[in-house]
Amino acid sequence: MEKFKNLTAVAAPLPDINIDTDKIIPKQYLKTIQRTGLGKGLFSELRYNDDGSENKDFVLNKSQYRNAKILVAGDNFGCGSSREHAPWALLDYGIKVVISTSFADIFYNNCFKNGMLPIVLDEKEVSLLMEETERGSNATLTVDLESQEITTSDGNVINFKIDKFLKHCLLNGLDDIALTLEKNADIKNFEDDVKSQRPWL
Repeated sequence: MEKFKNLTAVAAPLPDINIDTDKIIPKQYLKTIQRTGLGKGLFSELRYNDDGSENKDFVLNKSQYRNAKILVAGDNFGCGSSREHAPWALLDYGIKVVISTSFADIFYNNCFKNGMLPIVLDEKEVSLLMEETERGSNATLTVDLESQEITTSDGNVINFKIDKFLKHCLLNGLDDIALTLEKNADIKNFEDDVKSQRPWL
C-alpha cells in the first residue's frame, strides 16, 4: 500500500448528505475484484446522463475540479453496503482525502486499508472548507498527516484527530497483509516450535 504523508491538491465540494456506497460505485461495477479501472464508474449515476454523455452540472465534470484529489463531502459519507469497491473507485479516480462531519464505520476503516485518509471535522470546519472549495482550481488544501493539520490557500489551519494506530499504518503504508508480515519472524518461530513439539502435525 502506498504511504500517505501529506498532500497539496484541489478540493472539490460534494455537499449532499448520505452519499452511500451505491452512489459512489453502482452495483454493476462490482463484478471485478481488481482495484484498478473503477475510477470510470465513480459516481457514474451522477457524472453521466442516460445517453452516456457527461452531466456538465456534476462537480467532478467541471474543468476546475477534474484534477481534484480532495473531496469535501456532506454528512454520513459512505453509508450503505460495505463494498470495498467504494474506496477503490475513489482512489482509482485520484481522490486521496475525503473530509466530512461523519462517515459510515465500514467505509471509514476501508479507506485506511487502501491508503486513503478520511478526516472527520465538526460542521463549522467543514462549512469553512466548503466555502474554500468555491474558489475552483484555486481551492487548494494542504493535508499533513504527521502534524494532523489542514491548511487552506489563505493559510488558515484546521487540526484534525486520528487514531494513533491508523495514523501509523497510513504513514508507513501498512495494510493488513503488511502488518502481518511485520510479525514474520515471530510467526516462523511459533511454527518451528509447533513442529518440534508436535512433529505429527
